[in-house]
Formats: sequence, C-alpha cells, structure tokens
Amino acid sequence: MTAIGPFLAGMALALLPTLAAADLRRVSTESDFVSLVAGRTLSTLGVKLEVAPDGAISGRAWGRDVTGAWRWQGRYFCRDLTFGEKPLAPNCQMVETDGETVLFTADEGRGDSARLRLR
Repeated sequence: MTAIGPFLAGMALALLPTLAAADLRRVSTESDFVSLVAGRTLSTLGVKLEVAPDGAISGRAWGRDVTGAWRWQGRYFCRDLTFGEKPLAPNCQMVETDGETVLFTADEGRGDSARLRLR
C-alpha cells in the first residue's frame, strides 16, 4: 500500500460504507474544493482534520498530531503531511463528494481511497 497519509493510509479498515459511483461528483477545481471544506472538519473513526483555504492541514489521527500543507494542481488535491514525527510521501489525489462526505483517492485516482465525513 502506498504511503498516502494518516487520513488515507490504513483507512480501508475505517472507511464508511462505499456509495455508488453515481452518488459522487468529481471536485475538479480549487475553488470548489475550498468551498467544500472551508470551516469544516473532515473526520472518520480516530481522525479529525481541518484543511484550511490558506493551504494548511492540521488535526489528529489515532492519537498523533497531523500537520501539513496542500495545493491544487490541475484537477488534483496534492498534499504533504507529517504524522506525529514521520513525514509522509507527497501525493496528489482525486477528490469526489456527495455533499456529506469527501472521497480522496490517492495516486491521481488510481490508488487507495478514504472517505471522510464533512462536519
């Protein structure tokens, strides 16, 4: 499994039930992504993260601090994270949403996926 970050690595065990692909819409622009996550918390079992419009990522995952940065590149959310003391490999991810959850799929949509609730 590709190291894709604390809110993506190991999420297969904590994923919410997968929705049918027809229920999801692709988030293709930075402005749509910011509108979706600004002022909200992304969460799932053991994970609470904030993805700020200014490019910062912060929160906690499984009892450890998560810090990092993100940028929008083409049609992908690209992030650099540190989980506790461990820096994780950068990764660009496809983003989809049903309005209540966000599905991040690593490796530009070809890798592992994690679904986080919007709160």
